[in-house]
Amino acid sequence: MSSSPGSTPGAGATGPETGRAGSGSLRGRSASPPAGSAARGSTGRRTWDLGSGDAETVLAEARKALFVMVGFIALIWVIQIANWADHYHLTVDYGIRAHDVGSLPDVLSAPFLHFSWAHIEGNSGPLFIFGFLAAYRGVTKFLGVTVLVILTSGLGAWLTESSGTIGAGASGVVFGYFGYIMVRGFFDRHAIDMLLGAVMALCFAYQFTVLLPHAGIGWQAHVGGLVGGVAAGWVFRDRRAGAPRGPRSGSPSAPGRAIARSYGDGPRSELHRQIDDLGL
Repeated sequence: MSSSPGSTPGAGATGPETGRAGSGSLRGRSASPPAGSAARGSTGRRTWDLGSGDAETVLAEARKALFVMVGFIALIWVIQIANWADHYHLTVDYGIRAHDVGSLPDVLSAPFLHFSWAHIEGNSGPLFIFGFLAAYRGVTKFLGVTVLVILTSGLGAWLTESSGTIGAGASGVVFGYFGYIMVRGFFDRHAIDMLLGAVMALCFAYQFTVLLPHAGIGWQAHVGGLVGGVAAGWVFRDRRAGAPRGPRSGSPSAPGRAIARSYGDGPRSELHRQIDDLGL
Protein backbone atom coordinates (compact mmCIF):
# COMPACT_ATOMS: atom_id res chain seq x y z
CA MET A 1 0.00 0.00 0.00
CA SER A 2 9.81 -1.04 0.76
CA SER A 3 15.17 -2.82 5.01
CA SER A 4 16.91 -0.14 6.32
CA PRO A 5 20.50 -0.65 5.62
CA GLY A 6 22.43 0.02 8.80
CA SER A 7 25.79 1.61 9.21
CA THR A 8 28.78 -0.62 8.59
CA PRO A 9 30.25 -1.64 11.93
CA GLY A 10 33.85 -0.86 12.70
CA ALA A 11 36.38 -3.64 12.47
CA GLY A 12 36.63 -5.80 15.55
CA ALA A 13 35.17 -4.94 18.92
CA THR A 14 36.08 -2.65 21.77
CA GLY A 15 37.99 -4.04 24.74
CA PRO A 16 41.45 -5.25 25.73
CA GLU A 17 43.53 -7.48 23.52
CA THR A 18 45.36 -10.53 24.72
CA GLY A 19 49.12 -10.23 24.26
CA ARG A 20 51.43 -12.86 22.91
CA ALA A 21 52.96 -15.46 25.18
CA GLY A 22 56.09 -14.17 26.85
CA SER A 23 55.01 -10.55 26.98
CA GLY A 24 54.61 -10.88 30.75
CA SER A 25 51.06 -9.58 31.09
CA LEU A 26 47.83 -8.93 29.37
CA ARG A 27 48.04 -5.54 27.69
CA GLY A 28 45.20 -3.35 26.50
CA ARG A 29 45.61 -1.60 23.19
CA SER A 30 43.50 0.23 20.65
CA ALA A 31 44.00 0.48 16.94
CA SER A 32 42.58 2.81 14.34
CA PRO A 33 40.19 1.14 11.90
CA PRO A 34 41.57 0.40 8.45
CA ALA A 35 40.92 2.89 5.69
CA GLY A 36 37.40 2.68 4.36
CA SER A 37 35.81 1.19 7.48
CA ALA A 38 32.79 2.99 8.92
CA ALA A 39 32.61 4.19 12.50
CA ARG A 40 29.87 2.64 14.53
CA GLY A 41 27.14 5.11 15.40
CA SER A 42 27.98 7.68 12.76
CA THR A 43 24.91 8.97 11.03
CA GLY A 44 24.20 10.80 7.83
CA ARG A 45 21.30 12.68 6.39
CA ARG A 46 20.39 12.65 2.75
CA THR A 47 20.35 16.08 1.20
CA TRP A 48 17.64 17.39 -1.08
CA ASP A 49 18.08 16.65 -4.75
CA LEU A 50 16.16 17.06 -7.96
CA GLY A 51 15.07 13.45 -7.75
CA SER A 52 15.79 12.63 -11.37
CA GLY A 53 17.90 9.55 -10.64
CA ASP A 54 19.31 7.46 -13.43
CA ALA A 55 17.51 8.49 -16.61
CA GLU A 56 17.35 4.98 -18.07
CA THR A 57 16.00 3.50 -14.84
CA VAL A 58 13.36 6.21 -14.47
CA LEU A 59 12.32 5.78 -18.10
CA ALA A 60 12.04 2.00 -17.70
CA GLU A 61 9.89 2.37 -14.58
CA ALA A 62 7.74 5.00 -16.30
CA ARG A 63 7.15 2.58 -19.18
CA LYS A 64 6.10 -0.12 -16.71
CA ALA A 65 3.84 2.38 -14.94
CA LEU A 66 2.16 3.23 -18.23
CA PHE A 67 1.46 -0.42 -19.00
CA VAL A 68 0.20 -1.08 -15.47
CA MET A 69 -2.24 1.83 -15.55
CA VAL A 70 -3.49 1.01 -19.04
CA GLY A 71 -4.14 -2.53 -17.80
CA PHE A 72 -5.82 -1.22 -14.64
CA ILE A 73 -8.17 1.05 -16.59
CA ALA A 74 -8.92 -1.70 -19.10
CA LEU A 75 -9.77 -4.09 -16.26
CA ILE A 76 -12.28 -1.81 -14.55
CA TRP A 77 -13.94 -1.08 -17.90
CA VAL A 78 -14.26 -4.78 -18.72
CA ILE A 79 -15.81 -5.28 -15.27
CA GLN A 80 -18.10 -2.33 -15.90
CA ILE A 81 -19.38 -3.87 -19.13
CA ALA A 82 -20.14 -7.14 -17.33
CA ASN A 83 -21.68 -5.22 -14.44
CA TRP A 84 -23.89 -3.16 -16.74
CA ALA A 85 -24.99 -6.29 -18.60
CA ASP A 86 -25.95 -7.81 -15.23
CA HIS A 87 -27.94 -4.69 -14.25
CA TYR A 88 -25.25 -3.71 -11.69
CA HIS A 89 -25.84 -6.74 -9.52
CA LEU A 90 -22.04 -7.02 -9.06
CA THR A 91 -22.01 -3.62 -7.35
CA VAL A 92 -24.89 -4.61 -5.09
CA ASP A 93 -23.35 -7.97 -4.22
CA TYR A 94 -19.70 -6.93 -3.87
CA GLY A 95 -19.91 -3.28 -2.89
CA ILE A 96 -19.20 -2.15 0.68
CA ARG A 97 -22.19 -2.51 2.99
CA ALA A 98 -21.43 -0.30 5.99
CA HIS A 99 -21.13 -2.04 9.38
CA ASP A 100 -21.86 -5.45 7.84
CA VAL A 101 -19.16 -7.85 9.01
CA GLY A 102 -19.85 -10.15 6.08
CA SER A 103 -19.03 -7.28 3.73
CA LEU A 104 -15.52 -6.66 5.06
CA PRO A 105 -13.84 -8.60 2.22
CA ASP A 106 -15.69 -6.32 -0.21
CA VAL A 107 -13.35 -3.44 0.66
CA LEU A 108 -11.00 -5.12 -1.83
CA SER A 109 -13.53 -5.51 -4.62
CA ALA A 110 -15.45 -2.23 -4.33
CA PRO A 111 -12.83 -0.02 -6.09
CA PHE A 112 -13.28 -2.07 -9.27
CA LEU A 113 -17.06 -1.57 -9.34
CA HIS A 114 -19.17 1.45 -10.29
CA PHE A 115 -22.82 2.47 -10.30
CA SER A 116 -23.11 3.91 -13.82
CA TRP A 117 -21.22 4.89 -16.96
CA ALA A 118 -20.96 8.46 -15.73
CA HIS A 119 -19.45 7.18 -12.49
CA ILE A 120 -16.67 5.22 -14.16
CA GLU A 121 -16.01 7.97 -16.71
CA GLY A 122 -15.54 10.51 -13.95
CA ASN A 123 -13.05 8.27 -12.13
CA SER A 124 -11.04 6.94 -15.07
CA GLY A 125 -9.17 10.14 -16.00
CA PRO A 126 -7.90 11.07 -12.51
CA LEU A 127 -7.22 7.41 -11.76
CA PHE A 128 -4.95 7.07 -14.79
CA ILE A 129 -3.10 10.36 -14.18
CA PHE A 130 -2.53 9.98 -10.46
CA GLY A 131 -1.86 6.27 -10.76
CA PHE A 132 0.85 6.84 -13.35
CA LEU A 133 2.47 9.60 -11.28
CA ALA A 134 2.38 7.36 -8.21
CA ALA A 135 3.90 4.41 -10.09
CA TYR A 136 6.61 5.94 -12.25
CA ARG A 137 9.25 5.81 -9.51
CA GLY A 138 8.74 2.11 -8.87
CA VAL A 139 5.94 -0.27 -9.85
CA THR A 140 6.66 -2.72 -7.03
CA LYS A 141 6.34 0.03 -4.43
CA PHE A 142 3.23 1.29 -6.23
CA LEU A 143 1.50 -2.06 -5.76
CA GLY A 144 2.07 -1.78 -2.01
CA VAL A 145 0.71 1.76 -2.04
CA THR A 146 -2.37 0.56 -3.92
CA VAL A 147 -3.13 -2.19 -1.39
CA LEU A 148 -2.77 0.25 1.50
CA VAL A 149 -5.05 2.94 0.05
CA ILE A 150 -7.67 0.36 -0.96
CA LEU A 151 -7.75 -0.87 2.64
CA THR A 152 -7.89 2.56 4.27
CA SER A 153 -10.47 3.85 1.80
CA GLY A 154 -12.67 0.77 2.14
CA LEU A 155 -12.43 0.60 5.91
CA GLY A 156 -13.17 4.31 6.16
CA ALA A 157 -16.39 3.73 4.24
CA TRP A 158 -17.29 0.54 6.12
CA LEU A 159 -16.81 2.13 9.53
CA THR A 160 -18.36 5.56 9.05
CA GLU A 161 -21.00 5.45 6.30
CA SER A 162 -24.64 5.05 7.21
CA SER A 163 -26.01 1.55 7.68
CA GLY A 164 -27.89 0.25 4.67
CA THR A 165 -25.73 2.08 2.14
CA ILE A 166 -23.55 0.45 -0.50
CA GLY A 167 -20.21 1.98 -1.42
CA ALA A 168 -18.24 1.34 -4.61
CA GLY A 169 -15.95 3.13 -7.04
CA ALA A 170 -12.29 3.97 -7.52
CA SER A 171 -12.47 7.55 -6.25
CA GLY A 172 -11.09 6.58 -2.82
CA VAL A 173 -8.06 5.09 -4.56
CA VAL A 174 -7.69 8.27 -6.62
CA PHE A 175 -7.49 10.32 -3.42
CA GLY A 176 -5.02 7.81 -2.03
CA TYR A 177 -2.69 8.25 -4.99
CA PHE A 178 -3.15 12.01 -4.72
CA GLY A 179 -2.11 12.01 -1.06
CA TYR A 180 0.86 9.77 -1.81
CA ILE A 181 2.12 12.05 -4.58
CA MET A 182 1.73 15.10 -2.35
CA VAL A 183 3.99 13.78 0.43
CA ARG A 184 6.34 11.41 -1.40
CA GLY A 185 8.70 14.19 -2.45
CA PHE A 186 9.00 15.41 1.13
CA PHE A 187 9.76 12.00 2.61
CA ASP A 188 12.18 11.02 -0.18
CA ARG A 189 13.81 14.49 -0.38
CA HIS A 190 12.94 14.84 -4.07
CA ALA A 191 12.31 18.46 -4.99
CA ILE A 192 10.77 17.59 -8.37
CA ASP A 193 8.23 15.29 -6.76
CA MET A 194 7.26 18.01 -4.29
CA LEU A 195 6.79 20.45 -7.17
CA LEU A 196 4.78 17.84 -9.04
CA GLY A 197 2.56 17.30 -6.01
CA ALA A 198 1.97 21.05 -5.64
CA VAL A 199 1.03 21.41 -9.32
CA MET A 200 -1.37 18.48 -9.09
CA ALA A 201 -2.93 19.99 -5.99
CA LEU A 202 -3.61 23.23 -7.87
CA CYS A 203 -4.89 21.49 -11.01
CA PHE A 204 -7.30 19.27 -9.09
CA ALA A 205 -8.19 21.62 -6.24
CA TYR A 206 -11.88 21.22 -7.09
CA GLN A 207 -11.61 17.56 -6.07
CA PHE A 208 -11.33 18.60 -2.45
CA THR A 209 -14.98 19.63 -2.46
CA VAL A 210 -15.99 15.97 -2.33
CA LEU A 211 -14.02 15.49 0.88
CA LEU A 212 -16.87 17.28 2.63
CA PRO A 213 -20.22 15.63 3.39
CA HIS A 214 -22.45 15.39 0.32
CA ALA A 215 -25.64 13.44 -0.13
CA GLY A 216 -25.10 10.42 -2.35
CA ILE A 217 -21.27 10.75 -2.33
CA GLY A 218 -19.07 8.40 -0.32
CA TRP A 219 -16.86 11.16 1.04
CA GLN A 220 -15.76 8.90 3.90
CA ALA A 221 -14.00 6.65 1.41
CA HIS A 222 -12.29 9.71 -0.08
CA VAL A 223 -10.99 10.83 3.31
CA GLY A 224 -9.87 7.29 4.12
CA GLY A 225 -8.02 7.02 0.82
CA LEU A 226 -6.32 10.39 1.32
CA VAL A 227 -5.15 9.39 4.81
CA GLY A 228 -3.90 6.08 3.43
CA GLY A 229 -1.98 7.87 0.68
CA VAL A 230 -0.22 10.13 3.17
CA ALA A 231 0.59 7.11 5.33
CA ALA A 232 1.90 5.28 2.25
CA GLY A 233 4.30 8.16 1.61
CA TRP A 234 5.86 7.40 4.98
CA VAL A 235 5.62 3.61 4.94
CA PHE A 236 7.05 3.27 1.42
CA ARG A 237 9.58 6.10 1.65
CA ASP A 238 13.08 5.54 0.32
CA ARG A 239 14.74 4.31 3.51
CA ARG A 240 18.17 4.74 1.97
CA ALA A 241 17.55 8.46 2.32
CA GLY A 242 18.03 8.25 6.06
CA ALA A 243 20.48 5.36 6.21
CA PRO A 244 23.48 6.04 8.47
CA ARG A 245 26.67 6.68 6.61
CA GLY A 246 30.16 5.99 7.80
CA PRO A 247 33.11 8.33 7.31
CA ARG A 248 34.94 8.41 4.03
CA SER A 249 38.07 6.44 3.45
CA GLY A 250 40.88 7.68 5.68
CA SER A 251 38.67 9.67 8.06
CA PRO A 252 39.05 9.11 11.82
CA SER A 253 36.81 6.86 13.80
CA ALA A 254 33.95 8.14 15.91
CA PRO A 255 35.26 10.30 18.79
CA GLY A 256 35.58 8.74 22.22
CA ARG A 257 35.36 5.17 20.94
CA ALA A 258 38.43 2.99 20.63
CA ILE A 259 38.29 0.08 18.23
CA ALA A 260 40.49 -2.89 19.00
CA ARG A 261 41.55 -5.58 16.60
CA SER A 262 42.32 -9.16 17.44
CA TYR A 263 45.30 -10.57 15.58
CA GLY A 264 45.26 -14.08 16.98
CA ASP A 265 48.40 -16.14 17.59
CA GLY A 266 49.27 -17.15 14.06
CA PRO A 267 52.80 -16.90 12.62
CA ARG A 268 52.06 -13.55 10.99
CA SER A 269 50.10 -11.95 13.84
CA GLU A 270 53.06 -9.92 15.15
CA LEU A 271 53.84 -8.65 11.65
CA HIS A 272 50.23 -7.55 11.17
CA ARG A 273 50.29 -5.81 14.54
CA GLN A 274 53.44 -3.89 13.73
CA ILE A 275 52.11 -2.83 10.33
CA ASP A 276 48.94 -1.61 11.98
CA ASP A 277 50.92 0.33 14.58
CA LEU A 278 52.72 2.12 11.76
CA GLY A 279 49.38 3.07 10.27
CA LEU A 280 50.04 1.19 7.04
